[in-house]
Amino acid sequence: MSASKTTEAAVTPTRAAVPDVQGQLHDLSNATVTWFQAYWLQIIIAIGIAVAIVSALYALRGLGARLCRAERGRGDWLTILGRVVTKTTNYFIIMVAIRAVDGYAQTPPMIDRLVTFLFTLAAVMQGAIWAREFILGAIEHKTSGEHFKGEAIINAMGLIRLLVSVAVFAVAAVVLLDNIGVNVTGLVAGLGVGGIAIGLAAQGIFADLFAALAIIFDRPFSKGDQISFGTSSGVIEAIGLKSTRVRAYTGELRIISNKKLLDMEILNVSGRDHIRLPFTIGVAYETPPEKLARVPDILRELVEAEGGKAARAGFETFGASSLDFSLLVDVPGRDWNVAHPLRDRLMVAIVRRFAQEGISIPYPTQISYTAAPDGTLVMPYHESEGAH
Repeated sequence: MSASKTTEAAVTPTRAAVPDVQGQLHDLSNATVTWFQAYWLQIIIAIGIAVAIVSALYALRGLGARLCRAERGRGDWLTILGRVVTKTTNYFIIMVAIRAVDGYAQTPPMIDRLVTFLFTLAAVMQGAIWAREFILGAIEHKTSGEHFKGEAIINAMGLIRLLVSVAVFAVAAVVLLDNIGVNVTGLVAGLGVGGIAIGLAAQGIFADLFAALAIIFDRPFSKGDQISFGTSSGVIEAIGLKSTRVRAYTGELRIISNKKLLDMEILNVSGRDHIRLPFTIGVAYETPPEKLARVPDILRELVEAEGGKAARAGFETFGASSLDFSLLVDVPGRDWNVAHPLRDRLMVAIVRRFAQEGISIPYPTQISYTAAPDGTLVMPYHESEGAH
């Protein structure tokens, strides 16, 4: 008999710990009926206000849809705003209306707690959806130029959408759990440790990935640009998420990781607005000073006649066998097919004009003198021959 009583005593607390769902539903039903009987007028007014709020929010969402249909690019800020607004869910609209009139209708505590929970769920998820759409819209605004076209940007945007979605909804889940009373400290710490472990395991891949995003958004170069990096040079053929392909001028296809490429100093030849052609022109020492003084003006005149711009034309130095003049010519644009023919024409024009002016361009010359044992100079010819 004693053992039976002990067993019943042990079972009784366990039964008490199980929630009485049927009883709670019965209490909720009774509270709802009492609430309707006591506040029926406030409830009717609250329903009218809620319908007006829902109508206004639907109208606002419709306005967002019209902004999206307007003739604008996907990167336009009004289009982005319209897309954010159109992502408003029906569940959020209804819960906003209910929450707005909840206090006026004097809802019972049990119903009020239920409304609060459902509204919190709707607000957190809707905030995550809006944040995701706005971030993606801002990225599209950044990449809406002519430079951002092709397979690379499509692949990058697909990856960015995935990363943004995971990050935003992970934060939303943590916020939601925290709002309903769950201790998320351990969860956040676990996510942090897991993220660090994954980052260390795939740091090479992530380094190249983020380098690819830096190339796409910072635009140090684009497909088709001519670049020089390290001891190599060529034309950009493709920008991938892991590597960049550069076609060398000698025909080879160079494949280099994005991170390694960005760690180098990159010379974007296609980004130049002019081509500078350097010349060093030697003039004979025997040239009269008055002609030497005219050489810079002659050079400028020839450059302008060929369509270039003389950045510098002047005396440079006393050379070993000539008086050297420096000429720097700037050719507008970046097309070597224009610069090279201009250089050729200019060199021929200089030779022709110097010949007309009687200005000699000397060969490199060197004279050797021989000394006798007594130190006197030995002439390279006999004096009698020199007399003739």
